[in-house]
This record gives sequence, C-alpha cells and structure tokens, in this order.
Amino acid sequence: MFHALVAIKQVPDTTNIRIDPVTGNLVREGVPAIMNPYDAHALAAAVEWKRRLGGRVTVVSMGPNSFVTTIREAIEMGADRGILVSDRKFAGADTLATSYVLAEVIRAVHEQDPLDLIFFGKQAIDGDTAQVGPGVAVRLDMPIVTYAVNIRAVDLDDATVVVERKTERWTEVVETPLPALLTCEKDIAEIPYAPLPDLIRSLRYEPEVWTMDGPVSFDTEQIGVRGSPTIVYQMGTPPLPEPGEKVNSREVGVEAALDFMFKKAQEVGVLETMIGGAR
Repeated sequence: MFHALVAIKQVPDTTNIRIDPVTGNLVREGVPAIMNPYDAHALAAAVEWKRRLGGRVTVVSMGPNSFVTTIREAIEMGADRGILVSDRKFAGADTLATSYVLAEVIRAVHEQDPLDLIFFGKQAIDGDTAQVGPGVAVRLDMPIVTYAVNIRAVDLDDATVVVERKTERWTEVVETPLPALLTCEKDIAEIPYAPLPDLIRSLRYEPEVWTMDGPVSFDTEQIGVRGSPTIVYQMGTPPLPEPGEKVNSREVGVEAALDFMFKKAQEVGVLETMIGGAR
C-alpha cells in the first residue's frame, strides 16, 4: 500500500513578519501562524494519491509545541499520522541543522513503515531558501524532483513515479525510482474542503512528540545553534534611493530637454560607454 510522508512547517503570516534586530531571528510571538502554503499543497497531493491507491499519509513537523495546531490541520486535510519533533535543543537551527533532524526522523519512519514518496513544499515563505527539501534528499541518498507541478503516475509494482517539474523555460517530465522526494509548487494539487470525519478527528487528535529522548538518536553537534553554521550578523532596512531629476519637455521644450538628458548622460559616463560600445 502507498505510504507518503509530508514535511510541514508552521510559519508566521508574511504580512506580519518582524525580525529581532539583536538576534536576527524571526519574531513569532504575537504573530498569526499558518501552515506554509507550499506544504499545504504538497499535503493535498499526497492525500489525493493516498485516496487513489489506498494507503496512508504521515506528516512531520519540527518546532515548538504550538506547531500542534498545524499538525491537527494536516489531519483535517486527510493525513493519518502526525509527528511533532520538538525539543529546546533543536532551537535556533538553520537549514543545515533542520535538514539533519528531519532526515533522521524520516529515516526512522521509513524503517518502521517503508515510504514511497516524501513531499516538501518548494520553500517556506518565512525563509525562502528552498534548501531543506534538497538537503534531506542528499542526506537520505534519495532521488529528488524539485519544483514539481504534477504527478502523472505512481506505479507501486515497478516502484517508479512520473512527475512534471517546472523550469524557467518549459515543463520537464521526469521518471524516477521510488522512494523519491518531491519539492512542490502550489500547482501540484488544489486544497480541498475537509470531509466531516477528518474534521472531527482533527479536533481530538494528539500528535506523537519526538524529543531528544525519543525514538531517534541525534548527534548533538549537528542540531540547534551548535549545528548551524549560518550566522546573521546584521539586519536592517536599505536606504531609499535618491529621487532622480525631472524635466518637463512641455515646459522647457523638447530641444532643451534633450540637451539636459545628454548632458547628464555625459556627466555619469553613460553616453561615452554607449558610443564606445557601438564602435
């Protein structure tokens, strides 16, 4: 039977993002939280294929206890099992440390109940790095298809999946062996309305909480701040550019406006560069 795992993240609503000027970290207190939209569409795709093939969907999220609400939302959308990876020692993780923790958790889930597909959103809207999904795939030595927009076929007998992925110029069609990891665009699936049984189940659902003392043994040198080589030295708002000079040709005449333009172009060296390049 089909078994998919979806990594989901709770993110602050991007219209309310604030940065701590001292630590350079996101300020989450008092900011509305939502499921990362790309993850939500990836989850919708996983649930869709679960219903086509029969099987189950596991969701994994790494974060504080407040992330329980996002896991319950995933159960409402059709996930069957939710795992919250939560421990103060994981705090302050960058994408490298996060990909390590998630890879170890996914490896443990795969050993318990073999996975066919692993879904990530293409990126989280708070960091916009698009690094965690590929980082997990590399750690698991697993095929990866990025920017997936459509799953054409999943063949469990031949252990293959056919995926359409978006590039800058066209859409590629990729066939890869299972298990595989996909990072998904929003086009991968529409988010449906939750069926009433899933809605009721989500209200009562208590996710599994995996800590440092849980089923996985983590290397303390690769987690949290200690395992995060990324350092934010300074945060700030760039200064606004100086406004340019304006000349109204209707007021000064076309010839005067052109003379002014050529004079300014000569002063900054633009006109000389253009003439020199044309020779």
